[in-house]
Amino acid sequence: MFDWYPSYEYQLASAQLAFAMLGMGALLSPKDFATVVRSPRALTVGLAVQVIAAPLAALAIGRAFPIEAGIAAGLVLVAAVPGGTMSNVVTYLGRGNIALSIALTGITTVGALVMTPLILRLFIGDFLPPDFEMPVGRVAWEIGVTLLLPLFTGMLVGARFVGIRARLSRWSIRASIAVIAVMVIAAGGSGRVDIEAVGVIGVASIFTLAAACQLIAWLSCRAAGLAAGDRTAVVIEATIRNINLAVLVKASLFPAVAGQVDPIGDGMFFTALLYGGVSFLFATPPIVLARRRTLPA
Repeated sequence: MFDWYPSYEYQLASAQLAFAMLGMGALLSPKDFATVVRSPRALTVGLAVQVIAAPLAALAIGRAFPIEAGIAAGLVLVAAVPGGTMSNVVTYLGRGNIALSIALTGITTVGALVMTPLILRLFIGDFLPPDFEMPVGRVAWEIGVTLLLPLFTGMLVGARFVGIRARLSRWSIRASIAVIAVMVIAAGGSGRVDIEAVGVIGVASIFTLAAACQLIAWLSCRAAGLAAGDRTAVVIEATIRNINLAVLVKASLFPAVAGQVDPIGDGMFFTALLYGGVSFLFATPPIVLARRRTLPA
């Protein structure tokens, strides 16, 4: 029934990322990045956790756990992409510093043009065949076209037509979620996602990465003496990643082929999808704690 899926995986991945970035951009404006000046310490901690600590944690987990190469590579892929668009919403629910969250998301998204291919080139090679060569230029080009271009388009449209920016964002993000749902169902139906093949240890490694990112972020914030609202923003931003971009990069590096099993590509795809759900589970405790902390006496 879903034999068509491998032929369209890349196009679907590109569409869902473009929709998500268009929706995010519609709600952003240049003033949102003023947080760089207002809260340089919190911003620095958040960027260090996402760009340095998270990839190192993914690499360490991939080496420590007896897991398939595809899952290990998927862990690095998830850690290499920037914060997800939903992190801003979750930060709002957790009564964190929304401006800081938006700035972190925006900066890491723009920086992904350079940082994501660089991190993948440095770390992911440990889990791939010796003859595999990372197409850094192609990954950077695809990030620019499918991530940055829709993001800036959304910002321009949102600034020009203020009255429709909320609706544009809402429907764009809904479209992205709908495409992701199609990909999950079709991938499962075509046999691309097999949880039994991953095993308990593989699933545990994905949970461990989410826990590690959250713990490292929390400890870093405590060490830096950040305010509660800043801690909430940094912890959530470090936990929730841009799974849309991770799926696109996977589809680019290891495109699905009808009738062929691809342990590495399928493992990376599974890791990205599962981490997307797990990250929201791990984001719940910071939200609950923050809301309890801010309840009136």
